[in-house]
Amino acid sequence: MSKGEINNENQLDIELSEDIAEGIYSNLAIISHSNAEFVIDFVRLLPGVPKAKVKSRIVLTPQHAKRLLLALSENVNKYEDMFGNIELHEGQQGFPMNFSGPVGEA
Repeated sequence: MSKGEINNENQLDIELSEDIAEGIYSNLAIISHSNAEFVIDFVRLLPGVPKAKVKSRIVLTPQHAKRLLLALSENVNKYEDMFGNIELHEGQQGFPMNFSGPVGEA
């Protein structure tokens, strides 16, 4: 296991197991909310496959959801400062129903 630290007034050790450190690929996030929580379902869509599975679900308080929004915004800005503007091609802003390119058959 590896450990990380957050340097605040109170130090926090964070453990990251090898299986979690490997990560899960997702190319779609579905976000819903109630008055008490935000739910983010991370999904992997595959070309030519009409069914997709939720690979991970994260449940956040509204306050943590807003912190995540601000942190993502800050990191996207830093990324674009280093590597240039991230282009969203037409159709990427909505729900991606399919991928471009040929569909394979098995």
